[in-house]
Amino acid sequence: MSLSTHVAMIEATTLNERLEEDNLVLIQVTSEETYIQAHIPGAQLVVPGELVCGIPPATGRLPKNAALDTLFSRLGYTRDQQFVVYDDEGGGWAGRFAWTLDVIGHNGWSYLNGGLHAWHGAGLPLDQGHEPLPPPTAVEVSIDTAPIAEIADVLAAIGDPDQVIWDARSAEEFAGVRQAAQRVGHIPGAVNLDWLHVQDRNNQLRVVDNLEALLAAKGISGKSGIITHCQTHHRSGLTYMLGRLMGLPIRAYHGSWSEWGNREDTPIELP
Repeated sequence: MSLSTHVAMIEATTLNERLEEDNLVLIQVTSEETYIQAHIPGAQLVVPGELVCGIPPATGRLPKNAALDTLFSRLGYTRDQQFVVYDDEGGGWAGRFAWTLDVIGHNGWSYLNGGLHAWHGAGLPLDQGHEPLPPPTAVEVSIDTAPIAEIADVLAAIGDPDQVIWDARSAEEFAGVRQAAQRVGHIPGAVNLDWLHVQDRNNQLRVVDNLEALLAAKGISGKSGIITHCQTHHRSGLTYMLGRLMGLPIRAYHGSWSEWGNREDTPIELP
């Protein structure tokens, strides 16, 4: 897997050797309950709700700048930090945080392959309770729209042979037999590759070894533009992150199906 210049995937044993490096910031994106029970020593907690706007129907859209300012101030954010992101579910929320870093123009991040499960599986130490918070910093984010796809971008990608829409939802949602919005189905021409299919369930939720072949078989790689989405841009946090790690030209449609499927003016396709 070819990695881009500023982002990378890291294994648990390698991360363990680097924990004392200056400017390394570990971010665990889980519930507070999970964090209290188990986290990598020194990791800071980000709960998933801090990464989304929470406003129906498109609850997964990017939060307001003020909310991001509050989050990153609490984390003691500085431009020279190298983040290592992970979660306990195979990369969805970790990817959402990586996307958020890209959105604020911070390209120094790595993904802990397999997250908490891989760390524990390697027999590495875990802490309980809360870590001391770093000194807060004055943060005023600016938004880079390059990683963001909006409805107009998705509409422009439909029928464009140089672009592909990667739907990371389940096959049932894609086919319209499972309903999670007012309207069911999928964006016309979209390609379905479930986020679960890029996780190795038999290898502590690490990324599957045959990822490049999977993407090639679906026609996702080799395009000048990729837009990924799910229901709320949670599952597509993983697919966005993997695209970035492979150096692909990928964006995330943060409105996702909760926005698209709850409008009356967006085109929908059924099998």
